[in-house]
Amino acid sequence: MFQSQISPGGSMEVERCSGQRSATRRAFGRAALACAVLAVGSVAISPASAQQTASAQQTASAQQVSPMDQPGHRIAVIDVSHVFKNLPSIQAQVRKVKAELAKHEAEVKQKRDALNQAAIRLKSMTPGTAAYNRQEELVAEMDSKLRLDMRRRHSAMSEAEAKIYYDGYQRLQAAVKAVAVHNNINVVLRLGGDDVDPQQNDSVIRHVMRNVVYHDAGINITDTVMRYLQQQTETSQAATGSGAASGTRR
Repeated sequence: MFQSQISPGGSMEVERCSGQRSATRRAFGRAALACAVLAVGSVAISPASAQQTASAQQTASAQQVSPMDQPGHRIAVIDVSHVFKNLPSIQAQVRKVKAELAKHEAEVKQKRDALNQAAIRLKSMTPGTAAYNRQEELVAEMDSKLRLDMRRRHSAMSEAEAKIYYDGYQRLQAAVKAVAVHNNINVVLRLGGDDVDPQQNDSVIRHVMRNVVYHDAGINITDTVMRYLQQQTETSQAATGSGAASGTRR
């Protein structure tokens, strides 16, 4: 029972305030405990989860790198047909083969004329006679030898021409590599430099099938490679000449 100096209403108000403070302290304690549990749960991450997180961060960092920040590749082009058509050392060999071919064609013409004369003479003879039979055998022999000689010469000329272009291309490859390495070039593409003839189907097809559609003139190394090859030829000729001269002195 409350004392008379304190009104019943005042006593009830004090008790109510005291109860509210206790409830507040209990609620704050529960909230603090919940935060502590969450903090402990966030720290207790498995090693696998940590690795996945690190990997994801690295991937995101790599994706953020601009392609312009990465080292690029240097590309050049070369007109191979222009080199073969204009390099003096290759053209000298081609002219030599053509001269041999022209000489062979002259010999073939003489043999063909002789064969035609023998065939005309055969037509003027009486079939079945001994002279006719001998002439007939002669014509057949001349024709067989001419065909065999033409086939052999043609094969020899083709092999000689193929060797010229094969050896020339090997030299060209070595020169392109030397120029590319010296200039830090990673890739050299073949360039078709011939002008297209709209009236010729083959010319149009070659133009359409070109490997390079567009290139800047600054990446064309055709002239540089030709100068390199020409210098090699001159150096080789000078060395051969000096060797021959020293051999003569001995």
